[in-house]
Amino acid sequence: MKVFLDKKTDTMSLVFRENAVIAESDEEKPGVILDFDAEGNLVSMEILDASRRVTETSGVEFQLTE
Repeated sequence: MKVFLDKKTDTMSLVFRENAVIAESDEEKPGVILDFDAEGNLVSMEILDASRRVTETSGVEFQLTE
């Protein structure tokens, strides 16, 4: 998984499956866009106006739970 923050456009992108072909995009909630492959699997998510929606945009913490 990769996380990208474009400060110029204030957009955060989370890519769950690299190199996947996006077949459909849905804006489930205003400012949150979900991208799906042809089989309906979620491959990425884009958050518009990220500085208003995400608490901390300068770092990412990754945690595994058992």
